[in-house]
Amino acid sequence: MTLIIYLVGWLIFIGGVAWALVAMHVAQHTIAIVAVILLGIAVITGATRVRNRDRS
Repeated sequence: MTLIIYLVGWLIFIGGVAWALVAMHVAQHTIAIVAVILLGIAVITGATRVRNRDRS
């Protein structure tokens, strides 16, 4: 459950970044690339943070 809440926060952040890039008239393929990179970072950091909490 903690991972889901963490990822929802990241999705809101990614949405905000994408919205800002659209407002700045950045190309759509660049926005998609940035979103995929941020999603990858979110999954990696979320998994490591949740894993560390489970061990203690």
